[in-house]
Amino acid sequence: MSTASVSELDSCLPDLARKIRVLDALAWPDGIEERFLERWRAKRAALPKVELQPRKLNAEIAALEDFIGRCDKGHPAGRYLAMTAHSYATAGRMLGAIGTSDFTRHSAALYRRPDLKYPGQHLSTLGAAQFFIKTTDALLRSGEISPSPAQIPAEDFAAWMQPELDRFFGPGRIAVVLDATLAAKAIAGVSRIRLSARARFSELDKKQLLQHEAFVHVATAQNGKLQPNLKSMGLGAPRTTQTQEGIAALAELVTGSMDIKRLRRLALRVLAVQQALDGADFVQVFEGFLEAGQSEQESFRSAQRIFRGTDLKGGSAFTKDAVYLTGLLGVHTLLRVAIRDSRPELVGHLFAGRLDLGDTLRLAPLFESGWLQKPVYQPAWAEDLRVLAANLAFSALIAQVNLDVLDLETIEAFADENEVDAGA
Repeated sequence: MSTASVSELDSCLPDLARKIRVLDALAWPDGIEERFLERWRAKRAALPKVELQPRKLNAEIAALEDFIGRCDKGHPAGRYLAMTAHSYATAGRMLGAIGTSDFTRHSAALYRRPDLKYPGQHLSTLGAAQFFIKTTDALLRSGEISPSPAQIPAEDFAAWMQPELDRFFGPGRIAVVLDATLAAKAIAGVSRIRLSARARFSELDKKQLLQHEAFVHVATAQNGKLQPNLKSMGLGAPRTTQTQEGIAALAELVTGSMDIKRLRRLALRVLAVQQALDGADFVQVFEGFLEAGQSEQESFRSAQRIFRGTDLKGGSAFTKDAVYLTGLLGVHTLLRVAIRDSRPELVGHLFAGRLDLGDTLRLAPLFESGWLQKPVYQPAWAEDLRVLAANLAFSALIAQVNLDVLDLETIEAFADENEVDAGA
């Protein structure tokens, strides 16, 4: 594939994908939360009435399929463009199947299912979530962990965040916008971060959202947009969601921005996705979040995220909320292997655009030749490989400790035995 043909395809892909906007298409109308909670409090709980219309995207899907046929899949850039276009076409089919069983099938193709086992491993995202829930249950029951109250209005949070973005990206490059329709607290794009105007934020949210939304999602989109030869790396294609959320979750962990309740929230979403797939309806999933300790509003919005575009009677789900843990496990594993195999440059590849794990390897020759450039914006934790390598090496070692055969009494006995030996 010649550079000219790559350039031509790269320049036309954003227009082909422009109308396939997943989260916008799945947004619920205003007022549903208030009506549902009012009925639930009156002990007259009923499924919310949501009528989202399937999107007619046949022309866009056909154009994307034609685009894929024009890509040289034997060339790393050509394969990247073809896979990205295929991802958008699958998302288009998913949006065309809103409210049907095919919606979940396409969602699982894009974001996978929680019960999918990793190749060569006995672990699934569902298993990881169950482990985190069990662990956090025990810690929270102790009463030693104080809550982090969410008392900061969205307007004040936005006023705090804007100067932080200006310092990292440069003045006026990234804007903070309030949006009353968001189900999530925040969503990042290429040049702006939308905050839920209805939400209230905690002090912990400051560092967490800055690391997650700004220093990962916005940074990778900006870095992709600044690529001289493959600007499609700035697109938030559905196929990159898992890796994007994995990097962002890892950023929270390594910077001390993820507290126990945040980790628990990610795990609860995975369990809820599986429950919905197994037949639980919206009310049952909502009440499951309540029983796990979430507020009424947070429980509604958590359940809403999982049932966007689906049948609220159960048996289907928008599986995107499982990618946070799936991505975290995948990115953490990639970085451990990269450090072990002396491939530290793969860390930079992750931030050079919105890529998936496989792209970091497939596009490596283009980075080595200079055809693709290193990231312009990269958070401090990812730049300092000395610290990152130490964290990853320790986590690899500690994972070998079998906690199933240990308890506090065993540890005390072992410590006492050493003291006796030393005294002898």
